[in-house]
Amino acid sequence: MAKTIKETLLGTLVHGEEILESIRVSRSISQDKIPVGNIADKKVAALHPERLSLVVADVVDTGKNARIIRFAGADGYLPPFEAGQYINIFTAIDGVRTSRPYSISSSPRQRAYYEITVARTAEGFVSDYMIDKVQIGDRFSANGPAGVFRYQPVFHSKKSLYFAGGSGITPFMSMIREVMEAALDRDIVLLYGSRTPEAALYHDELAAYAEKYPNFKYHLVISEPAEGWQGETGFINAGLIARLVPDYAERTAYICGPQVMNDFCKKELESMGVPAKRIRREMFGARKDIQNEPGWPEGLTGNEVFRLTVGDRVIDARSGESILTALERAGVRVNVCCRSGECSLCRVKLVSGNVFLARGMLRRYADEQYGYIHSCKAYPIGDVVIQL
Repeated sequence: MAKTIKETLLGTLVHGEEILESIRVSRSISQDKIPVGNIADKKVAALHPERLSLVVADVVDTGKNARIIRFAGADGYLPPFEAGQYINIFTAIDGVRTSRPYSISSSPRQRAYYEITVARTAEGFVSDYMIDKVQIGDRFSANGPAGVFRYQPVFHSKKSLYFAGGSGITPFMSMIREVMEAALDRDIVLLYGSRTPEAALYHDELAAYAEKYPNFKYHLVISEPAEGWQGETGFINAGLIARLVPDYAERTAYICGPQVMNDFCKKELESMGVPAKRIRREMFGARKDIQNEPGWPEGLTGNEVFRLTVGDRVIDARSGESILTALERAGVRVNVCCRSGECSLCRVKLVSGNVFLARGMLRRYADEQYGYIHSCKAYPIGDVVIQL
């Protein structure tokens, strides 16, 4: 009997024959699914555990209000990942248990460590801790690697156009390192926006790659140039894109950076006729000035305090902080990973009350129908009752 496409593909995998045998057994009892506890489940669980145990192996102070941290597996193992993905690191600070997702900037070609870069931000509760307090030998738990901000050869052009702003360079470092070091058949142009040359992370490494590899072009665009700066200046707008990347229409665009920069670059690309399917975006969590988000209720400042009821607990929640943040501050545990409205792990049921839903939340149709929201992107604009 001829094999199905599924059987053919599974047969190419490591342990593929064992998986196929499990399928054959399940079909013999009229169930086209793999039984619980089968070899496939065990292999997946071993390769991608629900929680990672990490230990800080190295720290590098960049001198740019940022710190490079390298994590090794506490048990000697780190799961494989794709360039552009992130890990979500859990920590407890002053009695508040929270987490933050950080893009992996090291190449997936090596797994001796995961490298992340933490940039200091205004009122950065976690970033200040990671930069000022974390030392070699400290242990953390994490989940991931996860995320869909990556090159997908079936859908994406081999010619890539990267837009990075500030610490948004981190997922691109993993992508660039992989392509350059493995001599992959890809062509990359990077437009990196930074306030000053000194604030640009990984600048020396990127410049060295551009000097060495003909399939990588690097343009640093400075918005606040000092006297004597001879490179690109201003913002990454349509005119600059057309001048520096004349074949932009042939490329898949990837954008990662602050919300304002992310939105601006998307609009510029759309004004140039680039279709939505050729624009990929990575969000770095919710914006801190949510009251400036389009559609925010008029008259609310972000400082109003409302009652957030979950079970038998009533929590004070500011309109300017997400429901997820309010829950964590009160010590309520919530499953979480991306903190940017994509993964849906932090979803809760809105029983009553009104919330403001920030842009970028990828809510499933069933969640919309049954009243589920992503707590990382939902802000109370009145008294709210939720169910975990």
